[in-house]
Amino acid sequence: MTDPGISVVICVYTEDRWEDILAAVSSVGAQSYPALETLLVVDHNPALLDRLARAYQEGDRVRVLPNAGPRGLSSGRNTGIAASRGEVIAFLDDDAVAERDWLRHFAAGYADPRVLAVGGRTVPNWASGRRPAWFPEEFDWVVGCTYRGLPPGRVPVRNVLGGNASFRRTAFEAAGGFATGIGRDGDRRPLGCEETELCIRLTRARPDAVLLIDDRAVIHHRVPPLRERFAYFRTRTYAEGLSKALVARSVGAAKGLESERRYATRVLPAGVARGLRDALLGRPGGAGRAGAIVAGVLSAAGGYAAGSLRARRGGTAFSPAPVRTPLTAPGQGPTPGPGDAHD
Repeated sequence: MTDPGISVVICVYTEDRWEDILAAVSSVGAQSYPALETLLVVDHNPALLDRLARAYQEGDRVRVLPNAGPRGLSSGRNTGIAASRGEVIAFLDDDAVAERDWLRHFAAGYADPRVLAVGGRTVPNWASGRRPAWFPEEFDWVVGCTYRGLPPGRVPVRNVLGGNASFRRTAFEAAGGFATGIGRDGDRRPLGCEETELCIRLTRARPDAVLLIDDRAVIHHRVPPLRERFAYFRTRTYAEGLSKALVARSVGAAKGLESERRYATRVLPAGVARGLRDALLGRPGGAGRAGAIVAGVLSAAGGYAAGSLRARRGGTAFSPAPVRTPLTAPGQGPTPGPGDAHD
């Protein structure tokens, strides 16, 4: 498949991001490799659904539809997958804009039939105009962006990052959709890892699958003032620990924490060392960055411990959802593969 049709799914939930949503849709419309369609999936917000339906009329290559499942990002993405027509489904955050060649780089990755997912690089667009001096690049995942420690170029990875990612349709037929109960629910729960769990489940169902990140497929993600604060940093890192515990429960700790071990033992110690060096050289923010890395690790570890305890008590169940797509017969879900998390 050298010239795949790509559907773009943007999940939205609040009118507070109205201008961001319009900018995201506009960036898809300006792609050098045109999208087959853009699907705006509205998460249980009738006012926003109506406003968007009036803003985008038939013929705009933009379809507006309600989330057909329970509230949350995972269910919204599953709704978009089921309604889409493309051979490839790409996902873009509602507060991000894609560079002009974003989809072109995604499409190029699928020339290899073994490739079932291609992700890109997400660059933070800080509301204050620049990165807070204390905020370590190693923790840019806290604000939904590509973090220091990921390899450059087009490289195989364990998982792509959900706000800037694409999947071949057959990936969902093999492994099912995003698991509900694990990812974000608007601003209420700053959880994550739903794409990590899906990607691990996918490679279990299809051991021959290749997942790539191409750092030329760039989007720019807006970081609002609230998320530039240490309080959000601490809350989000704790929530990440909770999410990792859910993933480990689903796929096992060995696979669920495979990438995190290298990150914790190599990337983060190097970041602390750089911060301390900068502090000794009198450079601004060095001590703050080193301290933030240590605080982030401790917070995430606390979240993981709490999440593991809840999981043992049976209080954090979630459901990897089957996704009916245009290539799936009515009344059937995807066929689980060997080792699939549905078993």
